Amino acid sequence: MKIGITGATGQLGTLVVEQLKKLGYNDNLVALVRSTDKAKSLGIEAREFDYDNPEILEKALNGIDRLVFISANEIGQRARQHKNVIDAAKKLNVKWIVYTSLLRADTSTLNLAGEHLNTEQELKNSGLNFTILRNGWYTENYTASVPSAIQNGGFIGSAGDGKISSAARLDYAEALAIVITNEEHKGKVFELAGDESYSLTDLAAELSKQTGKTIPYNNLPEEAYAGILLQVGLPEGLAKGLASWDVSASKGDLFDDNHQLSKLLGRPTTPLAKSISEVL
Repeated sequence: MKIGITGATGQLGTLVVEQLKKLGYNDNLVALVRSTDKAKSLGIEAREFDYDNPEILEKALNGIDRLVFISANEIGQRARQHKNVIDAAKKLNVKWIVYTSLLRADTSTLNLAGEHLNTEQELKNSGLNFTILRNGWYTENYTASVPSAIQNGGFIGSAGDGKISSAARLDYAEALAIVITNEEHKGKVFELAGDESYSLTDLAAELSKQTGKTIPYNNLPEEAYAGILLQVGLPEGLAKGLASWDVSASKGDLFDDNHQLSKLLGRPTTPLAKSISEVL
C-alpha cells in the first residue's frame, strides 16, 4: 500500500510524514512535492507534483492507494488546482483521499472557505472514497507573532473578543496520520479544533504571565491592522488576508467546542500555554 502526501515538505506535511513513520509506515510513503531535492531530508520516496500540470500529476499518483491531500497554498488558485488533483486521482484509481479543509467551511465567513467548499464538492462528485478534515486555526498562526509582540510591548489584531479554538499544527498532523491509516474513517467529515478556546486578550495575558512583562492586546480596525502589517513588510494580499481572518474570528468563525480533534487523538489538544512556552 502506497500513501502519498501532498505538500510533504511544508510545515504540516513534514509533521504528517513524521507521524506516519512513527506508526510504522516508512516504506509505504511517497512525498508529492514541487522540489524532490528539498524532500531528500524526509528519507522517503519523492515524486514531482505540480498542481498546474495534469501530466505530472498523473505520473506522481501512479500506484498511490491513499492520498493525504493537504490543500495547496496559492489562495485564489486552489479550486482549479485541487480539481486537477482530484481528476488525476480518479484517472489513476486512487482508492481514498483525505483532504484538509476549513473549520465549518459551509458556514464560515472566512474568505478561505469558498475554495475549500468547492473542493469538498468536487470530492463528493468524483465517485472516489474520501474523508474531509475541516481543520481549525493553527495556534502557530498567532504564536508566530510572539517575538514581535515582546519587542514592541503589545499584541495587535482585529479579532475583538472572539474566541479561537486553535490547536498545535502537530495535533492536526497526528490526526491526519490516524485517519489515513484507519479505513473506518472513510466517508466522514470531521470538524477539528482545539479543546481550549481563548481570545487574543487571553493570549496576551498568558504571554505577559510567562515573560513577566506587561504585554497588552490592542484591538484595531481591520484597515489599520492591515496597514501595520504592510508597513512591516508583509505582501499586500497576506496583510489584508490576516486582518480579514481576524475579523472573521471576532464573529466566532474560529470557535468550536465539539472536541472532535481530541477524540480522534485520544488525548487533549496542546494547550495555548505550552505553545507559547515552546516559542519562548
